Amino acid sequence: MAELDWSVEYEAVIGVEVHAELATRSKMFCSCAVVDATTSEPNIAVCPVCAGMPGVLPVVNQAAVELGLRLALALECEILPSSIFARKNYFYPDLPKGYQISQYEQPLARNGRLTLLTSQGEKTVRIRRVHLEEDTGKLTHINRDGESYSLIDLNRAGVPLLEIVTEPDLHSAEDVRAYAMALRNLLRYCEVNSGDMQKGVMRIEPNVSVRKRGSPHLGTRTEIKNLNSFRALERSVAYEIERQIKLLEAGEAVVQETRGWDEAQAKTVSQRSKEEAHDYRYFPEPDLPPLIIEQAWLDEIRRKLPELPVARWRRFQNQYGLSAYDAEVLVNERVVADYFERAASLAPQLSPKTIANWISGEVFGLMNQAGTEFDPQLLPVDSLVELLTVLEEGTINQPTAKAILAELFGSDKKARQLIREKGLEQISDESQILKWVAQVLQENPEQIQTYINGKDTLEQWFFGQVMRLGGGKANPKIVQQILREQLKRLKEQAKSE
Repeated sequence: MAELDWSVEYEAVIGVEVHAELATRSKMFCSCAVVDATTSEPNIAVCPVCAGMPGVLPVVNQAAVELGLRLALALECEILPSSIFARKNYFYPDLPKGYQISQYEQPLARNGRLTLLTSQGEKTVRIRRVHLEEDTGKLTHINRDGESYSLIDLNRAGVPLLEIVTEPDLHSAEDVRAYAMALRNLLRYCEVNSGDMQKGVMRIEPNVSVRKRGSPHLGTRTEIKNLNSFRALERSVAYEIERQIKLLEAGEAVVQETRGWDEAQAKTVSQRSKEEAHDYRYFPEPDLPPLIIEQAWLDEIRRKLPELPVARWRRFQNQYGLSAYDAEVLVNERVVADYFERAASLAPQLSPKTIANWISGEVFGLMNQAGTEFDPQLLPVDSLVELLTVLEEGTINQPTAKAILAELFGSDKKARQLIREKGLEQISDESQILKWVAQVLQENPEQIQTYINGKDTLEQWFFGQVMRLGGGKANPKIVQQILREQLKRLKEQAKSE
């Protein structure tokens, strides 16, 4: 769908629901192991409790509650001292009990907030509620030999989930993406969730509506289900905003419904009408008592919270003098921020800006080439620090440092060792560099004449020739200094003739 600018006449109003799998070893209400649903054999982690057999009793997973509280505190939520589990009744083949144990009227936490770093500056999104629930099973639909049928895998049934619901505080596809990325970052900082969206451990469902700008009334909303990539999230929201505006412009009504994102067609498609949705008939789960949160336990969880991304972002600017952008790049991943701080502490003589630039540039590039997330084991922080120290000392130049970094990546060698083995020490002997400069100028009389006639950009070409003659080991600063002196001398000589 072609992109149109409706921002003057219309405003999008968007709230987001996120289901995040909690990083526990066992399921929410039984002792079955949590296994990787994308790689495990079907139905290997199932027991009578998560299979919904008659007469079984659920038991709350304390670790899941603790992880839920950890995130709720990080979101600055009000923690309810007593929360209630409820039965959410609906019938679907992947729901073995015929209901889902969730929380409804009395959730784990409510009234929180999350600060986003957007291109327009900081933005606060209000969090309506955070509650615990269990996941459903997974259906696989088969079409084979003229037959169609579905297979059920209950490995995922009963896996603990945390649902995070915002107020309708977002107004663009960019806002929604920024929120989802900030929430994923927070989940990973708090070690609540791996953030591995390809494995479905974080599923995002935006609720999108549009209205005339300035109107106090909300438009009819649609929900986009089960998005598991930031690209799909941003594209689907942008499409849905424009689709609804075009309907209103044509005098048609927006239908309240659930929609899905069709990646191949790059559009949202209708799945079911909200008017036909089931009445979930929530009622308190009779097999589970109220969940009581003791203040001492809550205080202990709060005490163990790590420094959170936005606080760290501000500190990196104040403590290390980094720009807002550089600080944001580093704090987006806790492992990267930790790596930077370790490097800065090991090498206080180095500029924090230099360390940040090498991490976000060369090191990120090597990780991307390797097709991996940031892994400090592939380049131990002391190896990077040694390399940058040698560069700062002038033993090697920047191109050599980049080449050495690539060799250090994934190996157990050290920078000084490689430099000695390969004879890559930088040459700063001015008499030797002067010889190289003289040779280049002597061998290129036509370029010299063109330079004298006014083409100053040739200086960079001469510089490259000298560096090549020196095997890339000449000190660039000294080369530049001597070359400029010699070129200036030649110009003055030509004028006097």
